[in-house]
Amino acid sequence: MSQSKAGRRRRSSSIIYQEPAESIEHTSDQAALPNLNANWVNAKGEWVVEQRCMNTESLDPFIWFWKANIRFLRLGAWTIHFVLIIALKIFYDIIPGVSQETSWTLTNISYMFGSFLMFHWVRGIPFEFNAGAYDNLNMWEQIDNGDQYTPTKKFLLCVPICLFLLSTHYTHYDLTYFTINFLATLAVVIPKLPFSHRLRIGLFSDMPDEST
Repeated sequence: MSQSKAGRRRRSSSIIYQEPAESIEHTSDQAALPNLNANWVNAKGEWVVEQRCMNTESLDPFIWFWKANIRFLRLGAWTIHFVLIIALKIFYDIIPGVSQETSWTLTNISYMFGSFLMFHWVRGIPFEFNAGAYDNLNMWEQIDNGDQYTPTKKFLLCVPICLFLLSTHYTHYDLTYFTINFLATLAVVIPKLPFSHRLRIGLFSDMPDEST
């Protein structure tokens, strides 16, 4: 039996298993091409300035400085988290009959659900040119080649915690809302911690193919 198969074997009574280290073949495939599925999360967003040619003789220097350049914000993966949270909050606010407490809780739950689905549930990548090298890894495990506590991973860990604190504050520390928000946050934070790296729960994650 190969080392990969042995690493994935677990007792029938156990629902938790550890994803083994990558084989030499998978490591070579991962190093051959960039992982577009994970690298985009490092984009923080930036202001892009383009020069514009125009007649500036009659303009005040300060006005010319702004009119002679085109400025726009290129949304990065970091910025989009705040955009999504604000959009969710506005969406729930405009629904008739939804209180501020419920709106914040729904915003928190929606963000946590989407974050868990994207970073921890789906495995592999939606591209074919990596030869299946990442089929057994979710996006969180692919980011920064699996290194822990990189700037990107610290940011992605802080966002749900900060959203939870905001939700707790604006729900006035109500026990029911607090419990719901706390459990939703735990479901996203725990998979991001180092001890959860490559950890699988059989109830929520199928065993990978033995051939991989």
